[in-house]
Amino acid sequence: MANERREFDEFLEKFKRHHDLAVAELHKVIIGQDAVIEQIFAAIFTGGHCLLVGVPGLAKTLIVSTISQILDSSFKRIQFTPDLMPSDITGTNVLEELEGGHREFRFVQGPVFTNILLADEINRTPPKTQAALLQAMQEREVTAGQTTYQLPEPFFVIATQNPIEQEGTYPLPEAQLDRFMFNIKLDYPSLDEEEQILEATTKGEKADVRKVLTSKSILFLQKQINQIEASPLTINYVARLVRATRPTDTGAPGFIHELVDWGAGPRAGQFLIAGGKAMAAMDGRPSVSLDDIRRVAIPVLRHRISTNFQAQAEGLTNEGIIKRLLEEVPEPKVPKYE
Repeated sequence: MANERREFDEFLEKFKRHHDLAVAELHKVIIGQDAVIEQIFAAIFTGGHCLLVGVPGLAKTLIVSTISQILDSSFKRIQFTPDLMPSDITGTNVLEELEGGHREFRFVQGPVFTNILLADEINRTPPKTQAALLQAMQEREVTAGQTTYQLPEPFFVIATQNPIEQEGTYPLPEAQLDRFMFNIKLDYPSLDEEEQILEATTKGEKADVRKVLTSKSILFLQKQINQIEASPLTINYVARLVRATRPTDTGAPGFIHELVDWGAGPRAGQFLIAGGKAMAAMDGRPSVSLDDIRRVAIPVLRHRISTNFQAQAEGLTNEGIIKRLLEEVPEPKVPKYE
């Protein structure tokens, strides 16, 4: 047991070094956006998918493509448009003529067969095409005809949405939004960061980033991170926090009954614990703290709470409600031994 603990501590120390190195390489290209980068890495190290929401020009595509270089993983990008078909994403069977006049169908893989897939402006394509991608995200496989094809491992989808220009868009249904581990919001840079961006991008120079991790090492890290301990007290706190978002729960605060139509399901709790484990691992710690849960609470719960008209009339956002919940849901009491 002592040897296993020592080996795990050594793994955490090595993992933290690799993570810090990956972040340093990414910051050669990306200035600022520390919380966004932290959340994307947390999702990758736990096998989750991300939805990036931000106005144009905040380097959403650049962040994802640079991460794929650092992780030495295959990367493909799909620009979603209103005329995109499901087969344009998943692939299709084509009739191929062989020698002797024989013909047979051959499956041509679509761009979904990759390690990191950037689904750019996912809300610009019709629900039928969105559903094809979201099914691949959930099942990690594609079915064409009577044959099922497994997607490569690891497999991550990082989708982007533009919060402005809603004309001609197809908002993702709430049930399908639930498949994303994080809903990550990109904000404008600070004045100092914007000056650094302008200086770096107008020189005509391109930064080179090094490969830090491979696809195989990511799969290994995902298995090891599962060993991060989440104590019964942490699990109790997560369960109470998730249940507090539901207006039908008798233990929910009064403002939830007044302002929320429906709250988060059990998947939110699973992602809170998984995200907490990733945060602990990236800090080199062997167990999840309540602060780790709070660090991932907003991106995990942001798209899993539906506010009603009263909340919208009062100008209350999902983020504001989650912050209030974090203040009101008490921490579990540690039992005292007499």
